[in-house]
Amino acid sequence: MSEGELARLRAEVLALRSELDARRARGRRLAVARRCAAAVLVVVAALGTVIGMVGSWSALTVLDTDRWVATVAPLPKEPEVATAIATYTTDQVFQAVDVRRRLAEVLPGPAAFVAGPITGQLHEFVQRSVDQLVRTDQFQSLWVAANRLVHQQAVAVLEGDSQVIAATGDQVRIDLLPVVNQVLRQLEQQLPTFFGHRLDLPDVTSGAVPPRLRAIVGDALGVTLPENFAQFTVYRGDELRQLQQAVVLAKRWLYGVIAVTVAAFAGALWASTARRRTLLQFGVWLSVWVVAVTATIRVVKGQVLAQVPPGVYRSAADTAVTVVFSGLRQSGYVLLVAGALVAALAYLTGPGRLPTWARSRAAAGGRWLWLAARPAAAATPAWIRRHVDLLRIMGVVVAAVVASVLSSWTGLLVVATVLGMYEVLLTILGRGGGAARRRAGLAAPHRAPEGHPPSGP
Repeated sequence: MSEGELARLRAEVLALRSELDARRARGRRLAVARRCAAAVLVVVAALGTVIGMVGSWSALTVLDTDRWVATVAPLPKEPEVATAIATYTTDQVFQAVDVRRRLAEVLPGPAAFVAGPITGQLHEFVQRSVDQLVRTDQFQSLWVAANRLVHQQAVAVLEGDSQVIAATGDQVRIDLLPVVNQVLRQLEQQLPTFFGHRLDLPDVTSGAVPPRLRAIVGDALGVTLPENFAQFTVYRGDELRQLQQAVVLAKRWLYGVIAVTVAAFAGALWASTARRRTLLQFGVWLSVWVVAVTATIRVVKGQVLAQVPPGVYRSAADTAVTVVFSGLRQSGYVLLVAGALVAALAYLTGPGRLPTWARSRAAAGGRWLWLAARPAAAATPAWIRRHVDLLRIMGVVVAAVVASVLSSWTGLLVVATVLGMYEVLLTILGRGGGAARRRAGLAAPHRAPEGHPPSGP
C-alpha cells in the first residue's frame, strides 16, 4: 500500500471518528433536552392534576345549587353553628324589642333596678329556646330554602342586586330576618303578655318569605328596623368578589386545564428517556402540590377566620368552613395517597439495591405463603363443591341485607353485579370439580379382579 493510500485511509478514519463524536455529542444534548423537557412537563402535569381536582370540586359543589345545599344542610346540627345562630338571633331580638326598657317601664319605680338581672335571665331563656328551635325540622326546612335561594342568587352579588345577600360597602351579609321572625313568634307563644298586643307575624318555616318581611316585623314591634338588622356578616366584599371570580375562572378554564394536564403527562412520557423515573417524579410532585395547595387553603382559611370576632362566632365559622371544604379535603387525601403509591411503585420497580432487596424478600415471602397455603387451596374447591347450594343461599341473603340499607340505584346495581359474579364463580368451581373427577376416572388404570391376570395381548 502506498503512502498516499495510507494517508487517505487515515484521513477517512479521523473523519468517521469526528462524525461519530459529533453524533454522540448531539445524542447527549438531545438526551439532556429530553430529560429537562420531561421534568418540566411532569411538574406541569402534577400541578394541572391538583388544579383540575380543585376546579372539579368547585364546579360540582360550590357552583351547583343542589350539591351546595346538600353540603351546608347539616350545619345547624353542628353545636358550634347552632350556638352561634342562637346567640346572634337572641341579641338581635333583644336589640329590636329593647327588653330592658320595656321591663323598666312596666315595673314599679322602686323595683326598676331589677330590670337588668331579669333581662339577663330572660336573655338566657330566649337563647335556649332559639337553640331548640334551630335544631328542629321546621328550622331545617327554613335553612335549606334560604341557602337554596342564596346560592341561586350568588352571582348577583357582583352586581349588588341580590335579595338575600347584600353587598354594602366592604361587607357581604346574609339576611337572618326570617329566623328572627320565627323567634318572635315562639317568644309570643311562651310569653303572651310580653309585647302587650298580638304580633300576628307570618309563619315562614316553609321557606316562603314575604318580600316586605322587614316592614312587617317592624310594624308588629312598633319600631323602625335598620337596613342592616339581622344581617350576619360572612365575608368582606372584596375578598368574596375575588373568590367568586377565581371560582368562575376555574370553571371556565376547567376543561382547558384537564386537556393541558393530559397533554403534559403524555408529552412527559414521550420525551422521557427513563419512564420509570418520570412516573416517580410525577408521584412525588403530585404529593408536593397537594401539600402546597392544602397549606395555601389553610392560610386563606386563617385569614378569613381572623376577620370573624373571636369566641362563639369564630368557632361557628371554623366549623362551617371545615364542613364545606370536607369534600375537597377528601379529594386531596386521595390524590396524596395516589401520588405516594405511584412514587413508591416506580421506585420499588427500579434497579437500586434497596428495591432489588425488597423485591427478592417479597418474592420469598410469596413463595412461603404459597407453600403454606397450598394444601388449604387444594382442599377449598372440594369444600365449595360439597356446600355449593348453601353458599348460593348465603350469597343471596347477604346481597338482600346490603341492598335493604342502600337507597341509590348505583349501589343496588353494584350489589347485583357482585352477586352475579359470585354465582358465576360458584358455578365454574362446581363444574370444574366435576370435570376434574371425570378426567381422573378416565385416566385411572383398570384393575383386574383378585386372582385373575390383567387382560391384554
